[in-house]
Amino acid sequence: MTLWGGRFESSPAQAMAALSRSVGFDWRLAPYEIEVNLVHLSNLIEQSIVTKDDGAKIKAALMELASDIGSGKFKYTPEDEDVHSAIERGLIEKCGPVGGAIRAGRSRNDLVVTDFKLYLVDHLLEVASEVSNLVKAFNAQSEKHLDVIAPGFTHTQHAQPITFAQELSKHSHALLRDIDRVFDWLDRNNLSPFGAGALAGSSIQKDPEKSGVALGFNGAMANSIDAVSDRDFAAEALFIIAMLGVHLSRIGEEFILWSSTEFNWVAIDDAYATGSSIMPQKKNADVAELARGKSGRFIGNLTSLLVVLKAMPFAYNRDLQEDKEPVFDSVDQLLILLPALTGMVATAKFNKAQISKTASSGFSLATEIADFLAKKQIPFSIAHEVAGECVKFCEKSGIELHEITDDQLLKIHPALTKDLRALLNLEGAISSRTSAMATSKKSVSQAVTQLNKEITKVDAEISKHQKRLSGMIRS
Repeated sequence: MTLWGGRFESSPAQAMAALSRSVGFDWRLAPYEIEVNLVHLSNLIEQSIVTKDDGAKIKAALMELASDIGSGKFKYTPEDEDVHSAIERGLIEKCGPVGGAIRAGRSRNDLVVTDFKLYLVDHLLEVASEVSNLVKAFNAQSEKHLDVIAPGFTHTQHAQPITFAQELSKHSHALLRDIDRVFDWLDRNNLSPFGAGALAGSSIQKDPEKSGVALGFNGAMANSIDAVSDRDFAAEALFIIAMLGVHLSRIGEEFILWSSTEFNWVAIDDAYATGSSIMPQKKNADVAELARGKSGRFIGNLTSLLVVLKAMPFAYNRDLQEDKEPVFDSVDQLLILLPALTGMVATAKFNKAQISKTASSGFSLATEIADFLAKKQIPFSIAHEVAGECVKFCEKSGIELHEITDDQLLKIHPALTKDLRALLNLEGAISSRTSAMATSKKSVSQAVTQLNKEITKVDAEISKHQKRLSGMIRS
């Protein structure tokens, strides 16, 4: 079924119909379409464009259609052009020609963007909820590993010793920013495009603000042309997912390295690993690898939509049919990935002894020497050189920095007195870094406690939004 054609003398060519048809992917917007139609119907009845009796018939048919869509009883057909035509076909089948009255005062242009925006409101909240679960998994693992000292890395080389809980909890901070971006998105994009019509507004849809609030939005967009052409909200959603995907990829990469024979820092639970079809001994970190791989897909979907939107003139253009598949794909893949990654993190068993074993290797305590001298008012440029001399001496002697004797230190520089010894060890290096952002056990413990408080607030915010939308048909 098509919603146009009165001025045409022939049907579209088969190739044209195939190119134009979008119902195969936009059908998932059907529950949102029902929601919008119900709100729109109230407006038509209020203005006496549809009688109360006819309105009651149409409403009953829409409610029945919603149930049939949910159960799978009503489906689209190959003859339906898009979700809008399929829904109208179903409506007319249930209540007769009067069902076609629902089309007054609205266009597919404002209808589809409203459906799409409602879809993203719901699904970004679902994404935020899944990310919250991942944050909780990292927080729980961090609390278990506050006493573990690990080598910290920059450039994938040993840098300075750190509390391993800080290494784990860094991911919680990044993921909380991703959730915060979802909340920012909701604040900025929670305005309804419905009532814009094709582009110029509608003489029948006189109060878009009221309709917007009825749909769960905070109000209506200010410009009808912008309303039908805006896809910033979709691009922003894809950016949020792409940025989240980058964070998930980093998590994946670390678990891949940590679970390797060379690191042997973590054992991934069997439930979140796979084996080899030819090598019986293999245990592969496939969840982590898929997290790393899917990030490229998320970035690609963002790029795809941005290219579609580039140089889009005036109001609605059919190019915008290409806006939904990248979003649907990213949302689908993310909601498959997040629970698996959360399970992998939550069930991971870390090898504490192996993690701490090389924490002082690679002369990771060298900065303690430079800082010690700087506190004695020796210019850091000189202190840096002296610390480097200590490293050079240890390399030639085949020892680590903590093994250098007091006499050997004094020969390198007279300011390297025996009180350096208290810092030239892992515990001393860790405990000296006491700022709120630093790596001492106390600092990290306080930071993880704060992370737990923040995720509790996040859950309350997600629940508030979901409760606000809980009365909707689509829920």
